[in-house]
Amino acid sequence: MTASTAPAGKGPAGKGSHRQHQVDPLAPLRTPDDPPWDVYLTGTVFLDIIFTGLDSAPVRGTESWARGMGSSPGGVANMATALARLGLRTSLAAAFGDDHYGDYCWDALEHGEGIDLSSSRTVPGWHSPVTVSMAYEGERTMVSHGHEPPPEEPAPECPPRARAAVASLAPGVSAPWIAEAASKGTRVFGDVGWDDTGAWDLAGLPDLRHCEAFLPNAEEAMRYTGADCPRAAAHALTAYVPLAVVTLGADGAYAVDRRTGETAEVPAIAVEALDPTGAGDVFVAGFVAGTLADWPLADRLAFAGLTAALSVQEFGGSLSAPGWSEIAAWWRKVQSVEGQSPAALERYGFLAGLVSEEWVRPWPLRRAVPTIGFRRSA
Repeated sequence: MTASTAPAGKGPAGKGSHRQHQVDPLAPLRTPDDPPWDVYLTGTVFLDIIFTGLDSAPVRGTESWARGMGSSPGGVANMATALARLGLRTSLAAAFGDDHYGDYCWDALEHGEGIDLSSSRTVPGWHSPVTVSMAYEGERTMVSHGHEPPPEEPAPECPPRARAAVASLAPGVSAPWIAEAASKGTRVFGDVGWDDTGAWDLAGLPDLRHCEAFLPNAEEAMRYTGADCPRAAAHALTAYVPLAVVTLGADGAYAVDRRTGETAEVPAIAVEALDPTGAGDVFVAGFVAGTLADWPLADRLAFAGLTAALSVQEFGGSLSAPGWSEIAAWWRKVQSVEGQSPAALERYGFLAGLVSEEWVRPWPLRRAVPTIGFRRSA
């Protein structure tokens, strides 16, 4: 396995980016006839405001003080940023408010991360959706506010050509762009949220039939299949989709590929979580990257779990996503720990062909900031 670096401005991902270098995990596979984008996605961008360091959940009638705070683009921006930081040429279609929050999110994604926003739009008179996330005891509570953008903003029913797309499936909802993308050869990776209807009916996810992979968590997988354990649920899901990946929380992840009969299970990496916001999105991004790079199934699971584990050690959803410099630093560190399990090191040995042992951070990654809108000094 090999990877390469390329200066910003070379190819679609570099346009408008402040980054100097980027690792391309797909370098050995690229040809002149490739689609312009590795991954396409669409959805709602939120401004996330995250409070961390709370001693407990907020109590009614009292005031709670948080020891940490961060702001960053959220919603679909979590996934888009995670994909881009792993070197995938990422195109996002989203509506942005014409307020300061919208300007901040647009700048952070386009100029800060090199994400293509040519299919996105700024909607006049529409204010940006906002989510306040409170992290405590390893969990989080969120409060969101926003208004629906005009239905024509943006218009994702004609997605650009891309190797892959990430689609958020919703009960009873069919998004025409998913079928359109799949018909053009785009590999669709579907994730899903909690079914508030309580139906938990896979027939109610009409776009699942267009997906190559489906990535629910353990509780979602069991509810959708009626299975009594997440591994059995993963096998049951392969009756609907070729590749089922079920995240198991602290126990890692389990995957079944119906096409090859292959199964894989990889334990989670134990870390002290600062903020779990966006960890699921980062996991999906890591798995997509490994799949497009044609890695073995177990390597894809291990890489996805590693990127998610690294992300929860930073504030925020999108800007907590790790880049290759963080991955390289982690790989160097675990190899230097005395008494490290040889089997555990072997599990991540595939990283040796991807990262340089002498790597210097290629650019300073943006992180969530406490306050946006500070005036810049002259």
